[in-house]
Amino acid sequence: MSTNIPSDQNNPFSAPMQSTPHSPQQSPGQQGDATGGIIPYKNPHALVAYYLGIISLLPFIGIPFGIASIVLGIIGLKKRKANPIIKGSAHAWVGICCGIFSILFPIGLTVMLLTLN
Repeated sequence: MSTNIPSDQNNPFSAPMQSTPHSPQQSPGQQGDATGGIIPYKNPHALVAYYLGIISLLPFIGIPFGIASIVLGIIGLKKRKANPIIKGSAHAWVGICCGIFSILFPIGLTVMLLTLN
């Protein structure tokens, strides 16, 4: 009497093999993360620039956060350029754009209101 025990290759509950002929091998620096690369946790400057840029859009507190998001966004872009594996350029650009908007909009609004009177 023989029992049919499934081998590891056919068992859907076994751990995947390290390398197969159809899958490229990854170096330790290129391994994926749980977020799928959406959150650039390896580039904290870009990530903080993004959050500060969003916060800078709030009225009355935007200018200091806008300045900080521009500075950190530029640092994040430089880090991304030096090491392309770390990602985060989109977060850095959003932080820079929101920071610029949060600085220029109140200045433009003030100039406009002063010229109307």
